[in-house]
Order: sequence, then structure tokens, then C-alpha cells
Amino acid sequence: MDLMIKTRAASPKEILVLVAAVVIGLAIAFVDSRPSWHDAGISAFALPAAGVLIGLMIRRRPWLYALALGIWIPLWGAIVNGNFGLCLILPIPFAGVYLGWWLRRSSGAKPRN
Repeated sequence: MDLMIKTRAASPKEILVLVAAVVIGLAIAFVDSRPSWHDAGISAFALPAAGVLIGLMIRRRPWLYALALGIWIPLWGAIVNGNFGLCLILPIPFAGVYLGWWLRRSSGAKPRN
């Protein structure tokens, strides 16, 4: 028996939003990694705020966009400082993206192609 998984190719909008999530996540990680930066609260606010905006623009796979947004600070901490404790911030961008995604879905907005 041949099992086929049907997947839809990503639209240009989905690719653009994914690239934007990566760029925003890298920018937040860059600012957060600066030695003179001592205000983690702004980074902790920027991740879910950006996540909500990204979540409002997507239709599927919110986990992918949340990971694209939030993986950079833990990755930097693990590679440069050996600090794996920064993985504990991953739920913050996930909460933001999933909130935005839920708001879009619950608003009754018709998905556009």
C-alpha cells in the first residue's frame, strides 16, 4: 500500500513572513547579546510582541514561525557561552505566535491565497 502525504507548497507570502521572523529574531538576539545591553525586559517584551504580529499573518504551522523567531537567543547562549538555560525562553515567542494565530482564526477572517 502506497501512503502519500499531501502537502501544499509554501506561498510567497508564507516565505516572506518566515524570512521576516528569522530577521526579527536575529535582530532581537543581536541586541540582546551586546555586552552593554542589560535590559532583558525589553527583549522579553519584543519576542512575544513580534510573535503576535507574525501570528496574525499566518494560516498554518505556527510552531515553525515561533521557532524561526525565537531560536536565536538560546542558540547564541548555547554556542558562545555554553548557557543552555536560555532554552527556557523558547515558550515566550511560541506564546506570542500562537496567540496571534488564534486571534486570526477566532476572528472569522477568511483565509486568502
